[in-house]
Amino acid sequence: MPICYQLIGVPASGKSTWAKSRDWAHLCSYISTDKWIEYLAKETGQTYSQVFAEFMPIAVSLMTKEVQIAHKNGRDIIWDQTSVTAKSRVRKFRMLPEYEHIAVVFKTPEEEEHTRRLHQAGKEIPSHVIQEMIKNFEFPTEQEGFKEIRLIGF
Repeated sequence: MPICYQLIGVPASGKSTWAKSRDWAHLCSYISTDKWIEYLAKETGQTYSQVFAEFMPIAVSLMTKEVQIAHKNGRDIIWDQTSVTAKSRVRKFRMLPEYEHIAVVFKTPEEEEHTRRLHQAGKEIPSHVIQEMIKNFEFPTEQEGFKEIRLIGF
């Protein structure tokens, strides 16, 4: 049974860094809208923040196609999105019903460290948006469909 690792946490909580640091990750399909936004920003000579709003629909479309291809080929998946609410995770379960889902949950860094990470990544996300994500965070549960829940930084 293929595995889908759902990375769960606010922007700059360490999800992408974690995925890139796993020796086995290169064997998985790496699914991320950020990956596509960063690519499109580089191609147009702009920053992530400059292209985010305009390119997000394109990034979602490309990401969805990647999921479909990985699914068709039975590939393990690392799905790197914020996914801070149960509602945001439902789509992943629906798209990959025969997958074993593992939640990988990332602790939100302290404010100063979080700001540093956002700046280092070139992401200008308004603090009220981050605070809303933190406020709405729902811890994943086995009742949602996760076989396992792994905690990072807790």
